[in-house]
Amino acid sequence: MILPTGATVAVVDGGKLVMFHNTGHETVKLSPLPTPDVDSTGVVSRGHHASIANPDSDAHGEDGFAAAVAAMLNAQALSGKLGDLVVIAAPRTLGELRKHWHKALQAKLLGEIAKDLTGQTPDHIATAILHA
Repeated sequence: MILPTGATVAVVDGGKLVMFHNTGHETVKLSPLPTPDVDSTGVVSRGHHASIANPDSDAHGEDGFAAAVAAMLNAQALSGKLGDLVVIAAPRTLGELRKHWHKALQAKLLGEIAKDLTGQTPDHIATAILHA
């Protein structure tokens, strides 16, 4: 995948968000961005819900976090603070994120990579982008 200079990369799993800015010219060079506040308190996912029949409260919490990340990215896209975007997320998290994308955010998405790369080095993430 070709990543333009200035593009933002969001790396997400069910409980962690790390963001980068591509400062490279003709290559991918990721510089960390401050992690924005993601408040999943009160965020309701449209996905799975914990119950006696489906007791997986961890999945419910992860879905809520993904919905909160999507809300934060949507707000940045709508306010003009977000340009080109690549999202790298664990496959289940990526599916939940997609349920919440706003049209303005979808227009900024250059690509999605379904891999759990949270905790990886920027160089490892850059390699995954180049091979996507």
